[in-house]
Amino acid sequence: MSLLTFGLSVGCAGSPLGDQVQQSLEADPQLEDTSPLDSSSSEAGTEATDQADETSGIADNQTNSAQADSAEAETQTEGDAVEADNSAAADRTDEPADTVARTPEPGDQDFIGPVWSDSDAELTSSDQEAVDASNTAQALTGVPADLQAYIRDLQALELLALSEPANSTDNPASADQSPFAQPISRREYARWLFNSYNRFYEDEPGDRLRSGSSSDEPAFQDVPTSDPDFAVIQGLAEAGIIPSAFTGNSTAVNFRPDAPLVRESAILWKVPLDTRTALPTTTPEAVTAAWSFQDTASIDALALRAIAADFQLGDFSNFRRAFGYTTLFRPDKAVTRAEAAAMLWRFGNTTEGRNAAEIN
Repeated sequence: MSLLTFGLSVGCAGSPLGDQVQQSLEADPQLEDTSPLDSSSSEAGTEATDQADETSGIADNQTNSAQADSAEAETQTEGDAVEADNSAAADRTDEPADTVARTPEPGDQDFIGPVWSDSDAELTSSDQEAVDASNTAQALTGVPADLQAYIRDLQALELLALSEPANSTDNPASADQSPFAQPISRREYARWLFNSYNRFYEDEPGDRLRSGSSSDEPAFQDVPTSDPDFAVIQGLAEAGIIPSAFTGNSTAVNFRPDAPLVRESAILWKVPLDTRTALPTTTPEAVTAAWSFQDTASIDALALRAIAADFQLGDFSNFRRAFGYTTLFRPDKAVTRAEAAAMLWRFGNTTEGRNAAEIN
Protein backbone atom coordinates (compact mmCIF):
# COMPACT_ATOMS: atom_id res chain seq x y z
CA MET A 1 0.00 0.00 0.00
CA SER A 2 1.34 3.39 -0.87
CA LEU A 3 1.93 6.22 1.58
CA LEU A 4 -0.92 8.23 0.06
CA THR A 5 -3.42 5.50 0.67
CA PHE A 6 -2.15 5.01 4.22
CA GLY A 7 -2.51 8.72 4.89
CA LEU A 8 -6.04 8.89 3.63
CA SER A 9 -6.98 5.90 5.69
CA VAL A 10 -5.65 7.43 8.93
CA GLY A 11 -6.88 10.91 8.32
CA CYS A 12 -10.44 9.91 7.42
CA ALA A 13 -10.91 7.25 10.06
CA GLY A 14 -14.41 7.47 11.68
CA SER A 15 -15.82 9.70 8.91
CA PRO A 16 -18.12 8.65 6.08
CA LEU A 17 -15.30 9.26 3.63
CA GLY A 18 -13.08 7.00 5.62
CA ASP A 19 -15.64 4.26 5.60
CA GLN A 20 -15.97 4.49 1.83
CA VAL A 21 -12.25 4.39 1.46
CA GLN A 22 -12.11 1.42 3.75
CA GLN A 23 -14.77 -0.40 1.75
CA SER A 24 -13.03 0.29 -1.47
CA LEU A 25 -9.90 -1.12 -0.12
CA GLU A 26 -11.54 -4.40 0.91
CA ALA A 27 -11.14 -7.30 -1.40
CA ASP A 28 -13.91 -7.96 -3.92
CA PRO A 29 -14.98 -11.59 -3.68
CA GLN A 30 -15.70 -11.72 -7.43
CA LEU A 31 -12.28 -10.41 -8.11
CA GLU A 32 -10.86 -13.08 -5.88
CA ASP A 33 -12.70 -15.88 -7.77
CA THR A 34 -11.45 -14.70 -11.15
CA SER A 35 -7.96 -13.92 -10.14
CA PRO A 36 -5.37 -14.90 -12.68
CA LEU A 37 -3.55 -16.51 -9.77
CA ASP A 38 -6.38 -19.05 -9.31
CA SER A 39 -4.87 -22.56 -9.13
CA SER A 40 -7.50 -24.33 -11.28
CA SER A 41 -7.12 -21.82 -13.99
CA SER A 42 -3.39 -22.23 -13.68
CA GLU A 43 -3.73 -26.00 -13.87
CA ALA A 44 -6.04 -25.72 -16.89
CA GLY A 45 -3.60 -23.44 -18.52
CA THR A 46 -0.80 -25.77 -17.68
CA GLU A 47 -2.77 -28.74 -19.09
CA ALA A 48 -3.57 -26.86 -22.25
CA THR A 49 0.00 -25.85 -22.50
CA ASP A 50 1.07 -29.48 -22.01
CA GLN A 51 -1.43 -30.66 -24.62
CA ALA A 52 -0.17 -28.04 -27.04
CA ASP A 53 3.35 -29.05 -26.27
CA GLU A 54 2.40 -32.73 -26.72
CA THR A 55 0.66 -31.94 -30.00
CA SER A 56 3.64 -29.96 -31.09
CA GLY A 57 5.92 -32.82 -30.05
CA ILE A 58 3.84 -35.34 -31.99
CA ALA A 59 3.92 -33.07 -34.99
CA ASP A 60 7.65 -32.68 -34.55
CA ASN A 61 8.02 -36.46 -34.20
CA GLN A 62 5.93 -37.01 -37.34
CA THR A 63 7.99 -34.44 -39.17
CA ASN A 64 11.18 -36.06 -37.95
CA SER A 65 9.80 -39.49 -38.91
CA ALA A 66 8.85 -38.22 -42.37
CA GLN A 67 12.27 -36.69 -42.77
CA ALA A 68 13.86 -39.91 -41.60
CA ASP A 69 11.70 -41.92 -44.04
CA SER A 70 12.62 -39.51 -46.81
CA ALA A 71 16.29 -39.82 -45.95
CA GLU A 72 15.99 -43.61 -45.80
CA ALA A 73 14.21 -43.61 -49.17
CA GLU A 74 16.91 -41.44 -50.65
CA THR A 75 19.54 -43.74 -49.19
CA GLN A 76 17.72 -46.78 -50.59
CA THR A 77 17.41 -45.11 -54.00
CA GLU A 78 21.09 -44.24 -54.01
CA GLY A 79 21.92 -47.81 -52.93
CA ASP A 80 19.76 -49.24 -55.72
CA ALA A 81 21.42 -46.93 -58.22
CA VAL A 82 24.86 -47.98 -57.04
CA GLU A 83 23.83 -51.63 -57.18
CA ALA A 84 22.43 -51.14 -60.69
CA ASP A 85 25.65 -49.44 -61.77
CA ASN A 86 27.69 -52.28 -60.27
CA SER A 87 25.47 -54.83 -62.01
CA ALA A 88 25.80 -53.03 -65.33
CA ALA A 89 29.56 -52.85 -64.86
CA ALA A 90 29.62 -56.57 -64.11
CA ASP A 91 27.55 -57.27 -67.23
CA ARG A 92 29.91 -55.17 -69.29
CA THR A 93 32.82 -57.09 -67.82
CA ASP A 94 31.20 -60.38 -68.84
CA GLU A 95 30.64 -59.16 -72.39
CA PRO A 96 33.27 -59.83 -75.09
CA ALA A 97 36.06 -57.31 -75.43
CA ASP A 98 34.81 -56.24 -78.84
CA THR A 99 31.45 -55.30 -77.23
CA VAL A 100 33.00 -53.36 -74.38
CA ALA A 101 35.45 -51.52 -76.61
CA ARG A 102 33.20 -51.03 -79.64
CA THR A 103 34.93 -50.37 -82.93
CA PRO A 104 33.86 -47.04 -84.42
CA GLU A 105 31.48 -47.44 -87.32
CA PRO A 106 30.51 -45.16 -90.22
CA GLY A 107 28.61 -42.20 -88.74
CA ASP A 108 30.50 -42.25 -85.43
CA GLN A 109 32.62 -39.23 -84.54
CA ASP A 110 35.70 -41.42 -84.02
CA PHE A 111 35.30 -43.32 -87.34
CA ILE A 112 38.11 -42.48 -89.78
CA GLY A 113 37.13 -44.75 -92.72
CA PRO A 114 37.38 -45.95 -95.35
CA VAL A 115 33.78 -46.85 -96.24
CA TRP A 116 33.64 -49.70 -98.76
CA SER A 117 30.77 -49.71 -101.19
CA ASP A 118 29.37 -52.72 -103.07
CA SER A 119 31.15 -51.55 -106.20
CA ASP A 120 34.43 -51.54 -104.27
CA ALA A 121 33.80 -55.15 -103.19
CA GLU A 122 33.08 -56.15 -106.78
CA LEU A 123 36.23 -54.39 -107.89
CA THR A 124 38.25 -56.25 -105.26
CA SER A 125 36.79 -59.55 -106.47
CA SER A 126 37.58 -58.63 -110.06
CA ASP A 127 41.11 -57.72 -109.06
CA GLN A 128 41.51 -61.11 -107.39
CA GLU A 129 40.27 -62.86 -110.51
CA ALA A 130 42.75 -60.85 -112.53
CA VAL A 131 45.55 -61.90 -110.18
CA ASP A 132 44.49 -65.55 -110.47
CA ALA A 133 44.40 -65.28 -114.24
CA SER A 134 47.83 -63.67 -114.20
CA ASN A 135 49.22 -66.47 -112.02
CA THR A 136 47.71 -69.06 -114.35
CA ALA A 137 49.21 -67.32 -117.36
CA GLN A 138 52.63 -67.31 -115.70
CA ALA A 139 52.27 -71.01 -114.84
CA LEU A 140 51.66 -71.74 -118.52
CA THR A 141 54.50 -69.63 -119.90
CA GLY A 142 55.75 -71.16 -123.13
CA VAL A 143 52.61 -73.26 -123.64
CA PRO A 144 50.78 -72.64 -126.94
CA ALA A 145 47.53 -70.76 -126.37
CA ASP A 146 45.54 -73.47 -128.18
CA LEU A 147 46.58 -76.03 -125.55
CA GLN A 148 46.05 -74.04 -122.36
CA ALA A 149 42.31 -74.68 -122.09
CA TYR A 150 42.91 -78.44 -122.17
CA ILE A 151 45.35 -78.15 -119.28
CA ARG A 152 43.00 -76.03 -117.17
CA ASP A 153 40.09 -78.45 -117.66
CA LEU A 154 42.17 -81.44 -116.63
CA GLN A 155 43.70 -79.57 -113.71
CA ALA A 156 40.19 -78.85 -112.45
CA LEU A 157 39.76 -82.64 -112.25
CA GLU A 158 43.13 -82.98 -110.48
CA LEU A 159 44.41 -85.33 -113.16
CA LEU A 160 47.74 -83.73 -114.03
CA ALA A 161 50.03 -84.48 -111.11
CA LEU A 162 53.55 -83.50 -112.10
CA SER A 163 56.71 -85.58 -111.78
CA GLU A 164 60.31 -84.60 -112.47
CA PRO A 165 60.79 -83.46 -116.08
CA ALA A 166 61.99 -86.13 -118.48
CA ASN A 167 65.52 -85.79 -119.86
CA SER A 168 65.51 -84.67 -123.46
CA THR A 169 68.07 -82.96 -125.67
CA ASP A 170 65.25 -81.97 -128.03
CA ASN A 171 63.44 -79.88 -125.41
CA PRO A 172 65.84 -78.92 -122.62
CA ALA A 173 64.25 -77.77 -119.39
CA SER A 174 64.25 -74.06 -118.71
CA ALA A 175 63.59 -72.15 -115.51
CA ASP A 176 61.55 -69.64 -117.54
CA GLN A 177 59.27 -72.30 -119.00
CA SER A 178 56.11 -73.79 -117.58
CA PRO A 179 56.44 -77.46 -116.58
CA PHE A 180 53.79 -78.12 -119.23
CA ALA A 181 56.13 -76.83 -121.92
CA GLN A 182 58.66 -79.51 -120.95
CA PRO A 183 58.75 -83.16 -122.09
CA ILE A 184 56.67 -85.75 -120.29
CA SER A 185 58.15 -89.10 -119.29
CA ARG A 186 56.69 -92.44 -120.29
CA ARG A 187 55.73 -93.28 -116.70
CA GLU A 188 54.02 -89.93 -116.17
CA TYR A 189 52.02 -90.24 -119.38
CA ALA A 190 51.02 -93.78 -118.45
CA ARG A 191 49.77 -92.48 -115.07
CA TRP A 192 47.85 -89.59 -116.65
CA LEU A 193 46.35 -91.90 -119.28
CA PHE A 194 45.21 -94.51 -116.75
CA ASN A 195 43.77 -92.01 -114.24
CA SER A 196 42.08 -89.78 -116.81
CA TYR A 197 40.33 -92.63 -118.59
CA ASN A 198 39.04 -94.09 -115.33
CA ARG A 199 37.90 -90.66 -114.16
CA PHE A 200 35.92 -90.10 -117.36
CA TYR A 201 34.23 -93.49 -117.02
CA GLU A 202 33.93 -93.68 -113.26
CA ASP A 203 30.18 -94.26 -113.55
CA GLU A 204 30.70 -97.32 -115.79
CA PRO A 205 32.68 -99.95 -113.89
CA GLY A 206 32.60 -102.31 -116.87
CA ASP A 207 34.57 -99.82 -118.97
CA ARG A 208 37.19 -98.95 -116.40
CA LEU A 209 40.80 -100.13 -116.44
CA ARG A 210 42.02 -102.43 -113.65
CA SER A 211 45.23 -101.80 -111.73
CA GLY A 212 47.97 -104.37 -111.69
CA SER A 213 48.47 -106.40 -108.53
CA SER A 214 51.72 -107.00 -106.67
CA SER A 215 51.06 -110.71 -107.04
CA ASP A 216 51.11 -110.39 -110.85
CA GLU A 217 54.11 -111.31 -112.95
CA PRO A 218 55.68 -107.98 -113.98
CA ALA A 219 55.14 -107.15 -117.63
CA PHE A 220 58.48 -105.34 -117.82
CA GLN A 221 61.82 -106.13 -116.26
CA ASP A 222 62.50 -102.49 -115.35
CA VAL A 223 59.13 -101.95 -113.64
CA PRO A 224 59.17 -104.27 -110.60
CA THR A 225 56.34 -104.52 -108.12
CA SER A 226 58.23 -102.04 -105.90
CA ASP A 227 58.01 -99.29 -108.54
CA PRO A 228 55.59 -96.49 -107.48
CA ASP A 229 53.81 -96.71 -110.86
CA PHE A 230 53.81 -100.50 -111.12
CA ALA A 231 50.03 -100.83 -110.65
CA VAL A 232 49.31 -98.35 -113.47
CA ILE A 233 51.88 -99.60 -115.98
CA GLN A 234 51.09 -103.24 -115.24
CA GLY A 235 47.36 -102.54 -115.61
CA LEU A 236 47.80 -100.93 -119.04
CA ALA A 237 50.03 -103.80 -120.19
CA GLU A 238 47.56 -106.45 -119.03
CA ALA A 239 44.74 -104.57 -120.80
CA GLY A 240 46.77 -104.73 -124.04
CA ILE A 241 47.04 -100.93 -124.28
CA ILE A 242 50.83 -100.85 -123.96
CA PRO A 243 52.70 -103.36 -126.18
CA SER A 244 54.45 -106.04 -124.09
CA ALA A 245 55.11 -109.75 -124.00
CA PHE A 246 51.43 -110.13 -123.13
CA THR A 247 50.49 -108.80 -126.62
CA GLY A 248 53.09 -110.91 -128.42
CA ASN A 249 55.82 -108.27 -128.58
CA SER A 250 58.66 -110.43 -127.42
CA THR A 251 61.15 -107.60 -127.79
CA ALA A 252 59.26 -105.25 -125.46
CA VAL A 253 60.92 -106.51 -122.27
CA ASN A 254 61.75 -103.06 -120.91
CA PHE A 255 59.39 -100.15 -120.49
CA ARG A 256 62.01 -97.42 -119.93
CA PRO A 257 59.68 -95.50 -117.55
CA ASP A 258 61.84 -92.38 -117.18
CA ALA A 259 62.60 -91.93 -120.89
CA PRO A 260 60.78 -89.11 -122.73
CA LEU A 261 57.52 -90.07 -124.36
CA VAL A 262 57.62 -89.81 -128.17
CA ARG A 263 54.82 -89.14 -130.62
CA GLU A 264 54.35 -92.62 -132.03
CA SER A 265 54.08 -94.14 -128.51
CA ALA A 266 51.61 -91.44 -127.36
CA ILE A 267 49.27 -92.18 -130.29
CA LEU A 268 49.75 -95.95 -130.02
CA TRP A 269 48.66 -96.02 -126.35
CA LYS A 270 45.80 -93.53 -126.61
CA VAL A 271 43.84 -94.52 -129.74
CA PRO A 272 42.77 -98.01 -128.56
CA LEU A 273 40.95 -96.35 -125.63
CA ASP A 274 39.06 -94.15 -128.10
CA THR A 275 37.98 -96.74 -130.68
CA ARG A 276 37.76 -99.77 -128.31
CA THR A 277 38.29 -101.93 -131.34
CA ALA A 278 41.24 -103.68 -132.91
CA LEU A 279 43.55 -101.37 -134.80
CA PRO A 280 42.99 -101.50 -138.58
CA THR A 281 45.57 -102.92 -140.92
CA THR A 282 47.16 -100.34 -143.19
CA THR A 283 50.19 -99.52 -145.34
CA PRO A 284 52.60 -96.60 -145.40
CA GLU A 285 51.08 -95.50 -148.70
CA ALA A 286 47.57 -95.41 -147.22
CA VAL A 287 48.76 -93.35 -144.26
CA THR A 288 50.62 -90.98 -146.57
CA ALA A 289 47.52 -90.56 -148.70
CA ALA A 290 45.38 -89.85 -145.63
CA TRP A 291 47.70 -87.56 -143.69
CA SER A 292 50.04 -86.30 -146.37
CA PHE A 293 52.98 -87.09 -144.11
CA GLN A 294 56.36 -86.89 -145.80
CA ASP A 295 58.07 -89.19 -143.28
CA THR A 296 55.65 -92.12 -143.17
CA ALA A 297 58.44 -94.56 -144.00
CA SER A 298 60.11 -93.84 -140.62
CA ILE A 299 57.03 -94.74 -138.58
CA ASP A 300 56.88 -98.12 -136.79
CA ALA A 301 54.46 -100.60 -138.39
CA LEU A 302 52.30 -100.92 -135.23
CA ALA A 303 52.21 -97.14 -134.80
CA LEU A 304 51.09 -96.81 -138.45
CA ARG A 305 47.93 -98.73 -137.59
CA ALA A 306 47.22 -96.37 -134.68
CA ILE A 307 47.81 -93.35 -136.95
CA ALA A 308 45.35 -94.77 -139.49
CA ALA A 309 42.71 -95.27 -136.77
CA ASP A 310 43.28 -91.77 -135.43
CA PHE A 311 42.61 -90.32 -138.88
CA GLN A 312 39.21 -92.03 -138.85
CA LEU A 313 38.29 -90.01 -135.72
CA GLY A 314 37.98 -86.93 -137.95
CA ASP A 315 37.69 -83.72 -135.92
CA PHE A 316 38.33 -85.70 -132.74
CA SER A 317 41.75 -86.85 -133.92
CA ASN A 318 44.32 -86.85 -131.12
CA PHE A 319 47.13 -85.90 -133.46
CA ARG A 320 45.30 -82.83 -134.77
CA ARG A 321 44.25 -81.73 -131.26
CA ALA A 322 47.78 -82.01 -129.88
CA PHE A 323 50.01 -81.07 -132.82
CA GLY A 324 47.82 -79.09 -135.19
CA TYR A 325 48.38 -79.19 -138.93
CA THR A 326 51.70 -80.59 -140.10
CA THR A 327 53.09 -82.64 -142.99
CA LEU A 328 55.67 -84.28 -140.74
CA PHE A 329 54.79 -86.87 -138.17
CA ARG A 330 58.25 -86.97 -136.58
CA PRO A 331 57.65 -90.24 -134.70
CA ASP A 332 60.65 -89.86 -132.36
CA LYS A 333 60.02 -86.30 -131.28
CA ALA A 334 59.44 -85.86 -127.54
CA VAL A 335 55.92 -84.96 -126.44
CA THR A 336 55.41 -82.07 -124.01
CA ARG A 337 53.06 -82.26 -121.05
CA ALA A 338 50.80 -79.73 -122.77
CA GLU A 339 50.54 -81.90 -125.90
CA ALA A 340 49.86 -84.97 -123.77
CA ALA A 341 47.11 -83.08 -121.91
CA ALA A 342 45.50 -82.16 -125.25
CA MET A 343 45.32 -85.83 -126.26
CA LEU A 344 43.90 -86.87 -122.88
CA TRP A 345 41.26 -84.11 -122.87
CA ARG A 346 38.81 -86.39 -124.75
CA PHE A 347 38.07 -90.10 -125.00
CA GLY A 348 35.69 -91.58 -127.56
CA ASN A 349 34.96 -92.11 -131.23
CA THR A 350 33.12 -89.92 -133.74
CA THR A 351 29.64 -90.74 -132.44
CA GLU A 352 30.11 -90.80 -128.70
CA GLY A 353 32.74 -89.58 -126.30
CA ARG A 354 33.50 -87.62 -123.16
CA ASN A 355 35.74 -84.61 -122.57
CA ALA A 356 37.15 -82.90 -119.49
CA ALA A 357 35.01 -79.78 -119.91
CA GLU A 358 31.82 -81.88 -119.71
CA ILE A 359 33.07 -83.82 -116.69
CA ASN A 360 33.70 -80.52 -114.84
